[in-house]
Amino acid sequence: MKKDPESNNHICKTNKGKDVLLVSDSTTGEVMCSSCGEVISQNEAELGPESVQTGEDYMSKSRTGRKSTLAFNDMGLSTVIQQSDKDATGKNLSGEMKRTFYRLRMWDKNSKALPGHRNMQKAFTLLEGLKAKLSLTDAAVEQAAYIYRKTLAKKIGRGRSIPVILSACVYASCRFTNTPRTIQDVANATNLRRTSIHRIYRMLVRDLDLTLETYNPVSFITRITTEVGASEKTKRDAIKFLIKAEELMITSGKNPVAMAATVVYLASIINAEKVSQTQVSKAANISSVTIRNLCKKLKDAKIASFADPKLTQAVKNDEKIRIDETFNVTTRQKMKKD
Repeated sequence: MKKDPESNNHICKTNKGKDVLLVSDSTTGEVMCSSCGEVISQNEAELGPESVQTGEDYMSKSRTGRKSTLAFNDMGLSTVIQQSDKDATGKNLSGEMKRTFYRLRMWDKNSKALPGHRNMQKAFTLLEGLKAKLSLTDAAVEQAAYIYRKTLAKKIGRGRSIPVILSACVYASCRFTNTPRTIQDVANATNLRRTSIHRIYRMLVRDLDLTLETYNPVSFITRITTEVGASEKTKRDAIKFLIKAEELMITSGKNPVAMAATVVYLASIINAEKVSQTQVSKAANISSVTIRNLCKKLKDAKIASFADPKLTQAVKNDEKIRIDETFNVTTRQKMKKD
């Protein structure tokens, strides 16, 4: 029930000279008096927002259709002309109308066959597949489509492979929306070389003047702990170590994935979990040497409690492994010279 402005024009038979409350029925579109029950108006238009519907109900009852999106070559405003020459009642069309609809179908088909449309159609088909493989959000997909359209407008992608340019746009959109996907993840999903994607990515940043921030290492901790099978306590401790490192400006200029892997490794040692450097390095797709070097820097900064004998012993073992590897490399070089 709601009080309608038209109540000033309505004179109720029961309460004369008084304002009454009018009742609106959204199903029948009628407005009636709450006191005497008189129907004041009918077939009123519903001015409120569209009711929330999903699936087939949305397509059958919605007056506006799907929302427009940049991830389609026609922005989701496609035209579909059926092949059957029949009207809504099922009757056959006349000969003149058949020829008219034949011309309309040809014009519609030719308009979708323009070079720019074909390019976007192929690219956005690949983008739909990458969305499923990388589990991207709608915001990241929209941003990737927007960047790709800008590359076409400035003719940056002329003479270059569509999958490579699209992969670079996807990685740029992930950086823009802070979606934790590395360039190696994009390369694995598209079966392309990482160096090719990175070269096009640098070109997009330069030519389109993109301002992209670095990833937050915290967003990679959950992914690494899940892959190595670490506990929730290890995850929380790793986040605490990372926050301390950020306060001391240790993470600036460092690989965010490497920082996340290092704090996960340190937290797993403190919590007495059987997680090796090799497991963490494979989960983060980095080398074990990077983890050992960052462990030494975190030790010097006293991020974690290195008074713990387990952690001290682990760091000593890392230093011993690094010395052994250096000795082995030096020995092999001498043997080659001899």
